[in-house]
Amino acid sequence: MSNLLNISPSPHAKSKESTKKLMIGVVIALIPALLTSVYYFGTGAIIVTATSVISCMLFEFLIQKYILNKPVSITDGSALVTGLLLAFNLPSNIPVYMIVLGSLVAIGIAKMTFGGLGNNPFNPALVGRVFMLISFPVQMTSWPKPMGFSTGYIDATTGATPLAIIKEGIKNGESLGQLMEKVPTSLNMFLGNMGGSMGEVAAVALLIGLVYMLYKKIITWHIPTAVVGSVAIFTTILWLINPEKNADPMFHLLTGGLLLGAIFMATDYVTSPMNPKAMIVYGIGIGVLTVIIRVYGAYPEGVSFAILIMNAFVPLMNTYIKPKRFGEEVKNG
Repeated sequence: MSNLLNISPSPHAKSKESTKKLMIGVVIALIPALLTSVYYFGTGAIIVTATSVISCMLFEFLIQKYILNKPVSITDGSALVTGLLLAFNLPSNIPVYMIVLGSLVAIGIAKMTFGGLGNNPFNPALVGRVFMLISFPVQMTSWPKPMGFSTGYIDATTGATPLAIIKEGIKNGESLGQLMEKVPTSLNMFLGNMGGSMGEVAAVALLIGLVYMLYKKIITWHIPTAVVGSVAIFTTILWLINPEKNADPMFHLLTGGLLLGAIFMATDYVTSPMNPKAMIVYGIGIGVLTVIIRVYGAYPEGVSFAILIMNAFVPLMNTYIKPKRFGEEVKNG
């Protein structure tokens, strides 16, 4: 009988949860947003989603089997989730070959290069999205207007997002009051009746997904609350200082990819911190960077960049922001 004691790296936790079960939970939470995007963008949403999911799963299979010679793990659901999230970050009229390239970067470079699930420092779907934004800026910023199943795919009618309208208008010297007349109402933005990527146009659907994941304990409240709360506070301050140049906080919360990023992207298990204190710091960092990029940067949207930047600080947070050790003496005074 062997007396060897095998010790695995921390964290040491025993749970009935599995990677596959958690990923299925995320997929279920994404269904309301997917159905909403299909309702608004029709066949384009279906084509983009199917292409992204199939490409991500296929590339993971091929790389593991024929390049890394590792056991194939596409049944764990992580590639499926990456495909869905990448699709949610794209316009519903983007050419198929671009989606395939973005999927290759997301899986091949951002995930498998580092050893696969559990080892990647950056969110794969966001890496794929940023690669596509840099490589295909025109196609990645041509947003179809929501027209339902009457919308064509490549020839869909396009227009600017609310964030782009405000950003460009302020740059050209227009007043915020005039610009707000050109963007959808808060109710339309809440329901998703506006231009944008597939996953950013339905706040109500994303919030349903959030409630489901919190109920199932797939994620905790710390990161989404910190991201949304910091954006709300920061934009409120800017709005109070100069309401003629800065949009109100509700506009910032309902537009762009803020809710998609806060709920589904920033909470990625692998690329987010492990303890609640670090999660809050991480979320605040994402929120502040998002507002800085939106208000002062060249791009009208900054969620993707903010999350990737904060991904890089996660190892430091896990090292230096830790809960007190069990049994540690607390000094009084």
